[in-house]
Amino acid sequence: MTLAFISHPDCALHDMGSSHPESPLRLAAIQKQVRLSGLEPLLEYVEAPLASREQLALAHTVEHIDFVFRSSPTQGMVDLDPDTTMNPHTLAAARRAAGAAILAVDRVMSGLNHAAFCSVRPPGHHAERHRAMGFCIFNNVAIGAAYALQKYSLQRVAIVDFDVHHGNGTENIFRHNPAVLLCSTFQSPLYPYSGTGPVADNIINVPLPAGTDGTTFRKAVTTTVLPALDTFAPELILFSAGFDGHRDDPLASLNLLEQDYHWITTEVRNLAQRHAKDRIISLLEGGYALPALASSVVAHLQALV
Repeated sequence: MTLAFISHPDCALHDMGSSHPESPLRLAAIQKQVRLSGLEPLLEYVEAPLASREQLALAHTVEHIDFVFRSSPTQGMVDLDPDTTMNPHTLAAARRAAGAAILAVDRVMSGLNHAAFCSVRPPGHHAERHRAMGFCIFNNVAIGAAYALQKYSLQRVAIVDFDVHHGNGTENIFRHNPAVLLCSTFQSPLYPYSGTGPVADNIINVPLPAGTDGTTFRKAVTTTVLPALDTFAPELILFSAGFDGHRDDPLASLNLLEQDYHWITTEVRNLAQRHAKDRIISLLEGGYALPALASSVVAHLQALV
């Protein structure tokens, strides 16, 4: 069975300026490396639809959705926060990114694909229920998880977030929701400077100090994340797949390598095969050193296929 590779040209039109690290070049680098990897025969390319307001409201307040739609410029740029800017194409890109999560759930739950990777931007895991922040406008992974719970009457959905930054938005949306288990590994202290205090029984935060290498990362995941997932026995697993923990990334100071991303993907997939009928959905989050991002995504995909 092929893996769904979901994206859309609109996602490359969102542009926050030539000096911004969250660049359209990220998707181009991924696509080029996928072609060179020989993986393409194992992938099914699918275009992401536009998420509706009703679908966005699965994870966000109506006030936030209205604010984003109202803020969308017809020309020039509009700042939503100090790190997050909209151009005239951003709203469509953000709706495609969320729509990719919706489509991925439908394809995986219907059995068309056992897994899906959403090569989309803007990323999503910092977007809270009521606000955009940290390059993120709508919380793509949260929308996908909430949609799966609603549409397919699932009882247990897990989110594994290995982005180098804490998934504060996803935590904000699902805190105290027993149907969702969120496991988030991240460098601490680092933006958004959260995730180190007590939260809720369904939130597993794993802060890692600067300089953490693959050995320490794997030990933390093995002793904390994997047992929690096994006990929870999810019916569907979603990745918030950020590759900015790579040692070459300019925005953080972890020392992970491509093989570490392959390892965590394999370990989580083993759990998905036991509990979730091998159903996994992965959504791109961070990763800003283009060669490292591209090669890390390929390692992630190799484990998924």
